[in-house]
Amino acid sequence: MSISNRERFLDICHFKRPGDLCLLSTHINSFAEQTLEKWVEQGAPKEIMNRGFYRDYFQFQHIHWLGEIKSGLNIPVFSDSSRYVGVEISPKIDLGHGIMVPARGRSPIVPAYEPRIIGEDEHTVTLINADGQTAKGLKEAFKTDWGMPMFLDWPVKDRATWNKHKKRLDPDTPGRWPSDWNTYVQKMNTRPEPISIQVGSFFGFLREWVGLERLLYMFHDDPGLIEEMVEQMLYLETEVIKRTLKDIKVQQATFWEDMCYKTGPLISPAMVRKFMLPRYKKVTDLLHSYGVDVIYLDSDGNLNELIPLWLEVGINLIWPFEVAAGNDAVALRKKYGKEIILTGNIDKRALIKGKEAIRQEVMSKVPFLLESGGYFPSVDHTVPPDVTFDNYCYFINTLREVAGLEKLSF
Repeated sequence: MSISNRERFLDICHFKRPGDLCLLSTHINSFAEQTLEKWVEQGAPKEIMNRGFYRDYFQFQHIHWLGEIKSGLNIPVFSDSSRYVGVEISPKIDLGHGIMVPARGRSPIVPAYEPRIIGEDEHTVTLINADGQTAKGLKEAFKTDWGMPMFLDWPVKDRATWNKHKKRLDPDTPGRWPSDWNTYVQKMNTRPEPISIQVGSFFGFLREWVGLERLLYMFHDDPGLIEEMVEQMLYLETEVIKRTLKDIKVQQATFWEDMCYKTGPLISPAMVRKFMLPRYKKVTDLLHSYGVDVIYLDSDGNLNELIPLWLEVGINLIWPFEVAAGNDAVALRKKYGKEIILTGNIDKRALIKGKEAIRQEVMSKVPFLLESGGYFPSVDHTVPPDVTFDNYCYFINTLREVAGLEKLSF
């Protein structure tokens, strides 16, 4: 009797399928657009630019994030109308001179700010993006959507600007929800893949609105304003959860934080405990009441000091465990056992170096992690353009070899 994709996902999360190789794709196992363009130049089929095609090509299992509900990180929405599920229909705005920017920001503000160019020279452009940030970058980078601009300003500076901004965090705003809710519910409940609801952020999105340096000072200088901001986020997300989960059965909930750097957290664990843990707990308790016990958190950087805090409140699946930042999935499995569901932790730098380095990296951790269960392998973030197509194919087949699966013909 065959098992559904949803059941398989949950079984792996619950440590019931040790040794099962499941390569998830929506957020993990993803590629920069420039990476795919280079792969086509290197001999990959041109269809690989289509997300649905490369899922089939590499035999990834899709997990559908409810990006149609604007409650978290901007995950592009994909059409089901083409041969391959995965044609992006998330709109972009042409600001002129080939400068294309998303019509929707990274954060769950509705409506988004209106993107516009406010300055340019021969090589660079300065613009206001959909999150209200002022950003300056190379024109070519804005055209290719690869690389990070220099951020110059942010929309929230004080209580007055916060009071204007928070109007964009109203759960009742019609633009936050699919227009035909009943049809959407029916469609989501009949999909074969696991479904994930986005449940926000208590640091990452504040950083997007305030700016990192100003935000860190604000925790000390104006903690009352921080409390107001995280309470508004809590209200938004709990309302989204209640409205969505009464109708749609989901298998995973997702936080986005990006609150660490190479050697540790950007704020102290004591501040995380004070400002964030009580709100995390309210969200996770609500999710548990609807039967959702797989709760994912995305943060770059060295996570070791924050992992026990997240586990304490029921956040149990974390990504990407960047190797360069000192994260070690094997050590984490030995330390936390089945408390934590692991993902990622395959060093992208090994895929750049070549096949010998790839084999060494995979064999040093994946056999142990797969057999331990509760592990979804992936490169430790988006696959960058300097990973060749040949090296990535070798990586996939090395994973399949570990799992006792037949190699794919690329």
